[in-house]
Parts: sequence; structure tokens; C-alpha cells
Amino acid sequence: MDSDLLEVARATKGFMPDDEGLALHAAGLDAGRIGPLLEVGSYCGKSAVYLGAAARERGTVLFTVDHHRGSEENQEGWEHHDREVVDPVTGRMDTLPFFRRTIERAGLEDVVVAVVGYSVPIARVWRTPLALVFIDGGHAEDVAMNDYEGWAPHVLPGGLLVLHDVFDDPAAGGQAPFHVWQRAAAGGFQPVSTTGSLRVLRRAR
Repeated sequence: MDSDLLEVARATKGFMPDDEGLALHAAGLDAGRIGPLLEVGSYCGKSAVYLGAAARERGTVLFTVDHHRGSEENQEGWEHHDREVVDPVTGRMDTLPFFRRTIERAGLEDVVVAVVGYSVPIARVWRTPLALVFIDGGHAEDVAMNDYEGWAPHVLPGGLLVLHDVFDDPAAGGQAPFHVWQRAAAGGFQPVSTTGSLRVLRRAR
């Protein structure tokens, strides 16, 4: 991955270590050979830089789906709340301006397509087959499962499903993404790799 893009990713708000980001980029390069990429949960754009760089290298695009109002764990009173991303006029979180600046700094505006809205209704009307779906939205059980149920069917045969914040041990983190991984592994996706909390699965042909 280009060193300048890596520096943009590192400087962007979000929770993804370098090794996980580079593994995500590698998955994007792998899947980008057969079609477009999509992520659920963009926050300020860190993961979109890794996937957007892969999309550019493969001559495809990355769709990013996020309402930009923050997940449950990002809200006031929760561990990952950041006052800087709160709109002073509305008092609500709004990460869209931060996301746009990240993609502009990365020079990826021509390959990253922001879809601003809620995951479930967008997935319901989505019609474009996808080579990769990266799920990193809300980590409440129902939210994570809804993201999986909505987007997994759009993954092409041979395409990749990538999950973030997957922890086997409840002491290490919330269990919803791990439950999604278990369901995917039992439902037509074959585990490929694990890098930190990032897990990659491939849809059986």
C-alpha cells in the first residue's frame, strides 16, 4: 500500500491497527479482481482508505454505507464517544464531514462512493453483486446480525466477507461480531484468515 495513503489512514480517527488495515487492503486487492467492494460502517474513513486504495489498484469502486450518526458505543456516555465529531448546532454526532475530508486527503474521491443512510433499508433494495463486503457497523447483537443478513447475500461466489472486532473471548470485546462470524462460517462462508480482530471468509463457489 502506498506510504502516503498509509499515513492518511493512520492519522484518521478510528480503531484499526496497521496490521488489520493492511490485511483489509490485501482482502480488497484479492476480491477487487472480480467486482466492486462495499463496507458497512465508515465512521471517519480510516477503513475506506485501505479499501479505497485496493479498489483503485483493481480498477473498481468502493461503496461506503453509513448514516454517520455513530453507533451505540460512540454515543455520549459510552467508552468510544468523541466530542469532536458532535455537530454543535444539532448536538448529534455527524462524522460525514470528517469522512469527506479523509477521502479528499487520500485522493480517493473518484473511487469511493459514499452512500449515506441506514444499512438495512439500503441492503433491502441493493442490486449490484459485490466482490467484498466489510461489516464494521454497530456491534449490538441485532444490529450486527441485521448487517450480515442484509449484505451477505450480495457477495459473489468466490467473494469475501470481512468482519471487524471479532473476539472469541468475551473479556476481550463484545460478542456480536463473533456470533456473526460463527453464523457465516456455518452458512456458506469458509474462513480464510485472522489478523488481530479482523477475520476474512470466502463465499463458496
